Amino acid sequence: MTPNEQDAGPAPAPANQTQRIVESRELFRGDNEILISHDGAIYRMKITRQGKLILNK
Repeated sequence: MTPNEQDAGPAPAPANQTQRIVESRELFRGDNEILISHDGAIYRMKITRQGKLILNK
C-alpha cells in the first residue's frame, strides 16, 4: 500500500447522485440470517449476537 492509498475507501458518489439506503430490518424481516444470490453465487449474511453483520460465500 502506498501512502496515497491509506484508508482510501470507496469513491464518493457524484454530487447530483444519491446512494440508496436499505434498512437491515427490511432485508432480514425478523430473521437473523438471509441468503443473497449474486452473479451466480449464493452468499449468507448473518446478524451476530453483538448486532454486527457477517457476509460469507
